[in-house]
This record gives sequence, C-alpha cells and structure tokens, in this order.
Amino acid sequence: MTQLTPTPTADSGTGAPLTGTPVVPGVAFGPVLVARTDISPDAVAGYEATSHQKDEALAAYDAAVATVSGRLADRAGNTQGSAAEVLTATAGLARDPGLRAAVAGRVDGGDNLLVALRGSVDQFAELFTQMGGLMAERVTDLRDLEKRLTAEIVGEPEPGVPTPDVPSVLVAEDLAPADTAGLDAELVLALVTERGGPTSHTAIIARQLGIPCVVAVHGAMTLSSGTSVLVDGTTGDVEIDPDTDEAARRVQEARDKRAALEAWTGPARTSDGTRVKVLANVADGASAAKAAQGPVEGSGLFRTELCFLNRKDEPSVEEQADLYAAVLSSFGEDRYVVVRTLDAGSDKPVAFATLEGEENPALGVRGLRLSFGNPGLLERQLDAIALAAKQTGTTPWVMAPMVATVDEAREFAGQVRDRGLKAGVMVEVPSAALLAHRFLEEVDFLSIGTNDLTQYTMAADRMASDLAHLTDPWQPAVLALVAITAEAGTQAGKPVGVCGEAAADPLLATALVGMGITSLSMAVAAVRAVGAQLAEVSMDTCEAAAEAALAARDPAAARAAVRDVLSR
Repeated sequence: MTQLTPTPTADSGTGAPLTGTPVVPGVAFGPVLVARTDISPDAVAGYEATSHQKDEALAAYDAAVATVSGRLADRAGNTQGSAAEVLTATAGLARDPGLRAAVAGRVDGGDNLLVALRGSVDQFAELFTQMGGLMAERVTDLRDLEKRLTAEIVGEPEPGVPTPDVPSVLVAEDLAPADTAGLDAELVLALVTERGGPTSHTAIIARQLGIPCVVAVHGAMTLSSGTSVLVDGTTGDVEIDPDTDEAARRVQEARDKRAALEAWTGPARTSDGTRVKVLANVADGASAAKAAQGPVEGSGLFRTELCFLNRKDEPSVEEQADLYAAVLSSFGEDRYVVVRTLDAGSDKPVAFATLEGEENPALGVRGLRLSFGNPGLLERQLDAIALAAKQTGTTPWVMAPMVATVDEAREFAGQVRDRGLKAGVMVEVPSAALLAHRFLEEVDFLSIGTNDLTQYTMAADRMASDLAHLTDPWQPAVLALVAITAEAGTQAGKPVGVCGEAAADPLLATALVGMGITSLSMAVAAVRAVGAQLAEVSMDTCEAAAEAALAARDPAAARAAVRDVLSR
C-alpha cells in the first residue's frame, strides 16, 4: 500500500529553491505530500515463505494479470485523450506474452513467482533502456506494473498515489500513468517529480489536467510531507518555506490570470490581427466531442492508432470509417481535422500491425514504415478515411508519421490525393526539417511533432531524467529546425503547424508564431492559455520572441529571453 514516510527536510527558508524543468505553467502553494508506492515487506515475505507448485504459481500470475489489466482498461475507458492512451498501453503491457514467457521460464527454473516476476521485469527494463527512445520511456510503466502485480499476488491493496486530505503539492520520484490519470485537480495543486522529462507521461497528463508541473527536480525526494512549497510551473522553481504573504500574492496573481484566460473565446489572433489556428489533439469520438465544445478551429492531430490499441485483428474499412466519422462529425463542415495515419510501433504496439523482435523499435519499422512491407494496411486506412469524409460531408487533411525522405512524401501524397483529400507529413525526423522546402514541393502542409523531433535531434531518451535538459523543446537545435521548417512553409505559401507538446506552452507559442508557424494543436486544457497569450502580443513581438529564443545558448536562457521580450 502507499506509505507516506517522513524524510529529512531539504534546505529551506533562505536557501536556493530546487529547480527542474517546467512543463505546465501556473503557480501553486501548499503542503508537500510525498508519495512512496511501496508494498508491505511482511506481505511479500509471507508469500515467499509459502511453497507453491509451478502450475499454481502461473495460475496466480495469470489471475493477477487479468485483474490488474482489467483495472487499467476500466480506468482508460473512464478517461479521455492522453490519459486513456497511456493507460491502455500499460494494460497491454500487462498482458504481453513475452513477459509471461519470461516469468514462466524462471518459475520452471525453480524461482518462486515474485522472484521470477522481479527478474523478468529487470530483464525487460534493461532491454527497453538499451533500445532507447520511446521504449526507454516505458521502463516507468514496467516498474509500476511489477508493483501492481506483486500487490495482487500477495493480497495487498493496489499501490498508487494517496488521496490528499487537504489540497497539496504531490511530490514523487516519478509517477506512473495509472497514478497520474486518476488525480483530482481539486486536491492536487501541483506535481513535482525527481525524474522524468518534458515529454514524459507525467508531463503529458499534467497538461491535460491543467495542473502546474515541474519534472527532473534534483533533490525533490528530500522534501518532507507537510513542508510548505511554492511551485512555479513557468520558471521550474520549487521554493521551500517561502514567505506566506508573498506566496499567497503570487498564487492570487496566477488565479486572476487564469480567470482572464477562461474568458477567452477565440478565434486566435495576435493583438494586431494575425490569425493563428489553435486546435485540439484528439484520440476518438468522445475526446473530439469534448474538444469541439471549446474555442478551437478543429483538430490538428487525430491519433487514429489509439482506436485500435486493444484490437487483435485489423478493423474492416467500414469499422474504421465509423470511428473516423465520429471524430469528423464532432467538428462538422466549418472546422477541419488533420488525421494522422497509423502511428503504430515503438511504445504503441498494435497487434495486427507492428513487428515483433525489433532491436530498436524507436528507430525501426514504425509509422509510415509499416506500409513498406504491408501496403494494404495504409491503403485500407486511407479508403476508410475517404469513406468517413463522404459520410460526414467533410474534407479532412491526412498526414503520415515518421517520414524521412522526399520520395516517401511523394508516394504518400499521391495515395491521399487519389482519394480527393489534402496530403501532408509530420516533421519528426531531422531530415524532414532540413529538407522541408523539398518536402513542400510534394505535399500540401507540414506538421511538426516536437516530441519526437526533440528526441531524435538531441539523441536523448524522453524518460531519462539525467537528460531532461536535452529533451526540452526549447533546445536551440530543435528551435532551429522548427524555424527552418516554418520558413520553408512561408516561402512555399503552405501551412506549417506544430502538434507536439511544445504547442501547449504559451510562452513558446509566441516564438513559434514569430518563426512562421500557422497552427498550434494541443491538449484541450491548454487552448485558452495559448490563445489568450497570443492575443496580448503583436506579430512584431512574436518575431522578436523568435529571434531571442533562437539566439539563446540553452533552454533556460531561451525562456528568460522570451519572457524579457514579452515584458517590454
């Protein structure tokens, strides 16, 4: 069960604040609640002291998997967007036949079930870490899964984040998707983690919930429950035992600003009238219906693969069309939807599409590359999108993920246009950014996925807390690639959007628009903050913000430089 164990208090008062990577803006002040999701050692020892037959042990494992995966799937069904995505993926990981085979092999070799589970998880965690990229991000999910299965096997309550008795700042080494997705934003004032990066599951779900969040905070776990902290999700500072009156003033200032944001109704434009499309990322009909109620001009990223994570067989064209039509009809004829074709592979395994046994899935056969050996997979999906468009009377834009060459873009665009739809590709691979002008000779638009673009540009795992400074979209090299892509769009007279997590950062949004980005797609919770921020600045200011960010030596300097431009 979850235990709140006192720990030594970090230096406070006049000492320097703890500092991490800011991922969700906002200011919060309150007592720390330290989450430690440990299982009772006595329960574990009691189970290990009891003799179990091999068949009995594997039956216990299978029962635990069924229970734990069922709970995760139920939670996924009760949430939307990114939270549902990561919960569904974790449920799939619990049922992974490779993990069961590893456990069974160790049990056959004489290990008791808990030792076999621990050793198998260690084996897969090492493998995922070696693979790097998005697979390394799943190590946190694996460790969380081990705890949940262990608790079920020994008869302990499921581990997880405690529910605060009073509104608190939740501090943890890291948070698993199953914990983050169930947070009550009324009781959790802010999230602070010692590990994780700007594109970790914790950060993504925190954005969806609108909770101020700072990750990769060195020393966070030295804080004690009950210690008062002021969390600034814009600067990344965690101030310990601050002056109460000053903290209350800053929180009220942030609340007043948020109240002003809630009054923003769109459409998005700068103070001097330059239009910018502010859009929502969606995963299915339910999330699209919710997003359509907000001040958005449509969806800049419909993640079609999230509809199929639990499917063992490929849906028919008609089944797919019905799912796509639910999203298209939510936005109607007046607003547009950008449909991303199947982005399966790496951390999003789809049983009927992805390959098994790849040594490095993050750099392997994922996204558009799946169609190279299985062209019918893409053809049927494009047929389904075209059918959904006909059924709803809409004209969706269609883009492919993980496109690395101009020839790939040309081939994909031809297939899309044959079906009467607009064709684009995602810029996630540095080669696509560097040759954006040539890509735009073949396609109608580009959309920059900053999560993967950052990871591939900086050669840094998204979940490596020691490398969080590298997986920051404010990195000068990443911003330079964004600027190159945006300039290519300006010269070609074609739209270039951003649909990665960077689009949800109001501060960065001003610089992106200044570079020439024409649309920003994000979690619904971030829409008003971004739209209201753009409304406060002129296009000249956005361009000055872009120049300042591009000239900075590192992410912290870039943030500071843009804040300075906006404060003038």
